[in-house]
Amino acid sequence: MNRKDREVTDLQEIIEIINSCDTLRLGIHNGEYPYVVPLSFGFEAVDDKFIFYTHSAMKGLKLDLIKANPKVCVEIDSMNGYAETARGVTTNFRSFIGFGTAEIADYDDMVKGLDLLLRHCNITGYSAEECAKLGITTVLKITVDNYTAKRFKG
Repeated sequence: MNRKDREVTDLQEIIEIINSCDTLRLGIHNGEYPYVVPLSFGFEAVDDKFIFYTHSAMKGLKLDLIKANPKVCVEIDSMNGYAETARGVTTNFRSFIGFGTAEIADYDDMVKGLDLLLRHCNITGYSAEECAKLGITTVLKITVDNYTAKRFKG
């Protein structure tokens, strides 16, 4: 990391950064060029790893690419205006970048993932288990074990 003064290593602060963001960008291998898709998400921190859950259609390019190569990159950020510094103008930001593996969740992880996603997105009135039983969505389970987090508050 270039700017160690902006690095966040405290797990609780990293969780706060992720909680403050509403979009996860998933980078997937697609031959010559990467494929990046914005997604709603839920997550949990388990043993210094982050597990993200996203939902998807039952078929499509994203799933095909993950089946071909499950190694992915996750990016999450929030921008909160600008600040002047001694070096010029910069962005007030918080971000998380991680590397890991994506897989299609089994039924139990699908229910857990949908519950975490609904809670993170502040969506009420839906049951994760009832949504999973509909059989119209795929849930991706993304396990991230290598990550960095940064922030700047001017």
